[in-house]
Amino acid sequence: MVKKRKRKVLRRRTRDYYYDDYTPSLGERLADFHPLESLKNLLKYSRSICIIFAIILMLFAVAFIVFNYVSTKYTITNIYVNGNTHYTNEEIIDMVMTDKLSHNSIFLSLKYRDKSIEDIPFVQKMDVDIISPDTVRINVYEKAVAGYIAYLGHYMYFDRDGIVVESSMETSDSVPQVMGLDFHYCILYEKLPVENEKVFSEILDITQLLDKYQLNANKIFFDSEYNVYLYFDDVEVSLGTNDYIDEKIIQLQYILPNLADKKGILEMKDFSEDKKNVTFEEKKQ
Repeated sequence: MVKKRKRKVLRRRTRDYYYDDYTPSLGERLADFHPLESLKNLLKYSRSICIIFAIILMLFAVAFIVFNYVSTKYTITNIYVNGNTHYTNEEIIDMVMTDKLSHNSIFLSLKYRDKSIEDIPFVQKMDVDIISPDTVRINVYEKAVAGYIAYLGHYMYFDRDGIVVESSMETSDSVPQVMGLDFHYCILYEKLPVENEKVFSEILDITQLLDKYQLNANKIFFDSEYNVYLYFDDVEVSLGTNDYIDEKIIQLQYILPNLADKKGILEMKDFSEDKKNVTFEEKKQ
């Protein structure tokens, strides 16, 4: 019996080749290309872009309308200032409305909400009230200044109690300079160390009377016995003691206009309710 020989099947080894940078052929690309699917994806992407753009445009439009309304409706056109004597209305307004945004009542109300303006010379504080969208009121609370003294190149302003409340390099037209007080030092926010502390209330009484009768004295001088002298340019007024000081200053409002352009001493120290002795000694120019 003849044995059949088995054939050996030879298998060809195949090698796997891997390419990192594989580029599909043109045929493969054409086979994978689906025009309708690509168009659909493009339309979907374009639609999303249009929606986003429309939303952004709408937000800008709303913001512009709101901004225009607020700018027009809440622009401040009327400003009232109360309580100021040392500064003019324009100066107070410039201190409060420091920039362009401050001319908007909404911004101004937020800026000074529950807050006063401080650290301004001669001013205790300032409050801002919004009356209406276009109207505000500025309330000024000035320090009660009785007078000022010259000390080491500065002008020290003090109140009715003699406490120095302000130091400045400038004089004030609304407050007279006080001379003749004897003191050895002067410290800001402390009382002037003078022998007779009643002189401060007397100074305030005089300045208030002068302001009441619209008399502008340049200086107030006290001699060693605290007799009072007022200076109106070239006219010196000798008032004497504080007795009948109200009546003396009342008379001054009628006498001083007749002494315009004159130089001399007006004696009123002997003026009383019974004796209305007033003399003027003119000095040659």
